[in-house]
Amino acid sequence: MESSKIPYDRAITIFSPDGRLFQVEYAREAVKRGTTTVGVKFKDGVVLIVDKRIISRLIEPDSIEKIFQIDECIGCATSGLVADARVIVDRSRIDALINKIRYDEKISVITLVKCICDFKHTYTQYGWVRPFGTALLIAGIDETGSHLFATDPSGAFMEYRAGSRGEGRSGAMAYFEENYKEDMTLEEAIDMGIKAIKGNEGRLNPDAIEIAIVDTIEKFRKLSRDESKNYVKKAMEEKIYGRRNNRRKKNR
Repeated sequence: MESSKIPYDRAITIFSPDGRLFQVEYAREAVKRGTTTVGVKFKDGVVLIVDKRIISRLIEPDSIEKIFQIDECIGCATSGLVADARVIVDRSRIDALINKIRYDEKISVITLVKCICDFKHTYTQYGWVRPFGTALLIAGIDETGSHLFATDPSGAFMEYRAGSRGEGRSGAMAYFEENYKEDMTLEEAIDMGIKAIKGNEGRLNPDAIEIAIVDTIEKFRKLSRDESKNYVKKAMEEKIYGRRNNRRKKNR
């Protein structure tokens, strides 16, 4: 089976007999190996949360950037190759600026998402290039309301109420399917996002969690490390307290 891939996975422009582009699939594998990112819509906006996965105590947490501001009311979280994400973010900032200069108005979220995905898609059509090994969760607010989009290395995109990318995507999406509800408060959305990243077992490193908010009041804002730590500690305390109560009920 592996040998049958060889003629078709050496160039991005060659389809396999069963209609697959292996280089795009390999890019998706890079995303799956990336850190877990989640986005959750709440009553007044969208929250983005990223686990930066600090693998050494010698690393400065602030030097790892996984959440980026694109425009005044638009931000994104990345999973996969961060260097690839920086290229896309720089390009998207230019697209937003061009729209402002040309039309004298801020770019809509869906227009920016389409620009990003068109750019990503071009890297699946030409030889001597490779797809971007990153997926973005794009959060923003415009005249039509708040939006959360997830992009794919192929250039495809989809809008979510709550979404996730990266290593823990399947567990996070299962958690959202079970627990997400409309018109949550900001605090409820952050709490849900943190719990979705880790699931019901284990503990989080508070220094590794980065949180950003896009809302109608402050527009795009990254929380400070201390603010993020407080939210993580609160979520973990609730989880531990909840497990203790469940054990007590079982023992009765």
